[in-house]
Amino acid sequence: MKTVLCFGDSNTWGHRPDGSGRYALDERWPGVMEAVLGEGFRVLVEGLGGRTTVHDDPIDGAHLNGLNYLTPCLASQKPVDLVVIMLGTNDLKHRFSVLADDIARAAGRLVERVQGSDAGPQGAAPAVLLVAPAPILEVGAVGTRFTGGRIKSQLFSTTYAAVADELGCHFLDAGNHIVSSQIDGIHLDLDAHLELGKVIAKHVREILI
Repeated sequence: MKTVLCFGDSNTWGHRPDGSGRYALDERWPGVMEAVLGEGFRVLVEGLGGRTTVHDDPIDGAHLNGLNYLTPCLASQKPVDLVVIMLGTNDLKHRFSVLADDIARAAGRLVERVQGSDAGPQGAAPAVLLVAPAPILEVGAVGTRFTGGRIKSQLFSTTYAAVADELGCHFLDAGNHIVSSQIDGIHLDLDAHLELGKVIAKHVREILI
């Protein structure tokens, strides 16, 4: 049995772009991925709305700092064969005022935390798949909190790839396969969840088999 941990934000949690709650378990990309992978795989989902890479959110709370939560998460879930990390969208909020390169490097700190852990089989470190989030749009009320974020997010494909190469982890650019919803510009429509789940499942199978 191979165990995959999905560590992300509201798009891993399954937030609907229209704000009407959460997609069903089998509609969210981790659920789609698990169904595609089939027997022999177990998928653990750690998605939290508003989660950042390394930042204590001064408005929404310090508990959203992904780096701080990752260590106890790994300890409670181990052994884990692979950790899929898709974070950085919330770092685009104007309140943080960070560059695309800084966001990618912050995501890299999460990768390093996993690589330096004993959370894998036989006390080794799990493999890591770093996923660059799809570029955002700046639309509606949500978009005002992400002013300037659209252009930064378009650089994720290159900045995240560079970090993954530097750290020697696996990489996937979500923006090559899906787009953010036109409704709020941040979250994923149902078809995007379906496609992302299929694409990540393919990568997971290649990594673990």
